[in-house]
Parts: sequence; structure tokens; C-alpha cells
Amino acid sequence: MTMLEFKYQISNQCVILIKKGDITSESTDAIVNAANSRLIGGGGVDGAIRSKAGRTIELECEKIRKTIGECKTGNAVITSGGNLSAKFVIHAVGPVWKGGNQNEPELLRKAYRHSLEIAIKKQINSISFPSISTGIYGYPVELASEEAINEVVCFLQQFNKPKLVKFVLFDDKTFANYQSSLSKRCAVATLK
Repeated sequence: MTMLEFKYQISNQCVILIKKGDITSESTDAIVNAANSRLIGGGGVDGAIRSKAGRTIELECEKIRKTIGECKTGNAVITSGGNLSAKFVIHAVGPVWKGGNQNEPELLRKAYRHSLEIAIKKQINSISFPSISTGIYGYPVELASEEAINEVVCFLQQFNKPKLVKFVLFDDKTFANYQSSLSKRCAVATLK
């Protein structure tokens, strides 16, 4: 394990791994896209994923839009991975930060939870998340990391799957915040 990788065993069956890297290069069964509610191409993680995946994702998202309209904040949908190493892309819509008084924490937790529920339904054993909503949506990373880690740990403790959950983070600040949040959460869990 390198300095920019942090691993915690949640149970005999589940591991959370935090690393600095490029989510588009992950070979987990699925990667999560920080998508917008219209499921159309954007910047940041979404732009990078779509660029590397090729046209497949856009075509599949177009079919989803015709079926359900937009994907509401806190929800997620799944497509194939196109040209990515990952077989699937789960498109999760996180909240835009508006100061924390517009239900943002609950909506962020729902985006992670719905992604994990889709993973179980599709029998996905490994999944990689970015830091949802902390880019252009402006969610403070120190708060978002706590919500993300708490939701994922609780989910894994409840369902014992997927076996591997990665947080693949683009920069040092985000990596440090997720590492700190996981350390705090796991220290509390160890004390119980």
C-alpha cells in the first residue's frame, strides 16, 4: 500500500479503500459518476468518464431520459461502461450545496445509498466512488466526506456487500478529508 492509499476492513467480507487517482482507470465492476439530473454530459468527473467511455453512455442515458425524464437529486441509474475497464457506470445525482439548510446531507447520503442498492441488485462486487457534489456543486469536502463515509460504512455493516468499496479521489485535500473521516468513523466503530 502506498502513502496515498488507506484501507479499512469493515467486516470479514467488506473493505473500504481510499486512494488518490483517476476514477476512469479503475477496473472495479462499477464506477460511480457524479452526474447531473438531466443525465447529459458535464464537466469534472462526468466529463472525464464520458470522454473515456465513448458514445455508449450517452446513448444509454438518452434511453433512460426518454423513460424516466430526469434523475432526481439523491437518485441513481446504471449504464454499461462503454470503453472503460469497469463494466458498469452508476450515475448518481448529488445535491448542489446551498448552505446546508436545503436537505443537502440527506440527499447526498441517498445518492451513495441508491448507488450501493443498484450495485447489490446487479450483483456488483466492487465499486469505485468519486467525491460526489464537491466539485462544481460546491459541497464542502470536509462535510461531504463524513456523510459519504458514514453512509457507506452503515450500508456495508447492514448488507455485507459489495465486497470492495473504493473512494478514488482526484486531489490531496479530498484524499486527506476522506482518510480523516474514515479514521474517525472506524475509531468510533472500534470503541463500540
